[in-house]
Amino acid sequence: MKKIAVILSGAGVFDGAEIHEAVLSLYAIERHGASWHCFAPNMDQHHVINHITGEEMPETRNVLIEAARIARGNIQDICDLNPLDFDALLLPGGFGVAKNLSDFAFAAADCTIHPEVKRVCQQFAEAEKPAAYLCIAPALIPKIYGPGAQGTIGTDPETAHAFNQMGGEHIECPVHDFVLDQKRRILTTPAYMLAGSLSEAATGIDKLVAELVKIA
Repeated sequence: MKKIAVILSGAGVFDGAEIHEAVLSLYAIERHGASWHCFAPNMDQHHVINHITGEEMPETRNVLIEAARIARGNIQDICDLNPLDFDALLLPGGFGVAKNLSDFAFAAADCTIHPEVKRVCQQFAEAEKPAAYLCIAPALIPKIYGPGAQGTIGTDPETAHAFNQMGGEHIECPVHDFVLDQKRRILTTPAYMLAGSLSEAATGIDKLVAELVKIA
């Protein structure tokens, strides 16, 4: 059975991993005959957002502990992730990717990636193992794969501009499809960058995961 490493960035669209995208991804991985293995950095979130009001809350939460809610406790510190043990990589979206795994939400094209996240993603790239980036997660791709790497974040002009500014080649893509950079074996889908519903997000994610498992 093929093994897919999944990097989570917390739990909740505004300050962590997008929960629908994460669960849909894990479900699709199982559905297409592979196994998932979750990891997250053991660090404080950038901030905590009240998901009813959208306001910041005066408390501290840990990315790994929050992500463990999605994985039902079946999760490890990203420091323990050895890409040699896995066939492919997947990163769901959510603002946690842009706030915790990187500072893309604040620095855009000048962003930096959390060192352990960057190490893991680059090792998958160097080993030429396929990797999938969903929603806002493709913003990390140019910093990992270098100039010319292809990906989509849907149709948002500002994010696409930052992607291109970093040296990537942004490709517009509808919510029900995905983009494959064949040379670098990168798969991307817009998910909630475009999706208006759970079922819309599910279509593109399922197609992407089917291809990810196939080429792993």
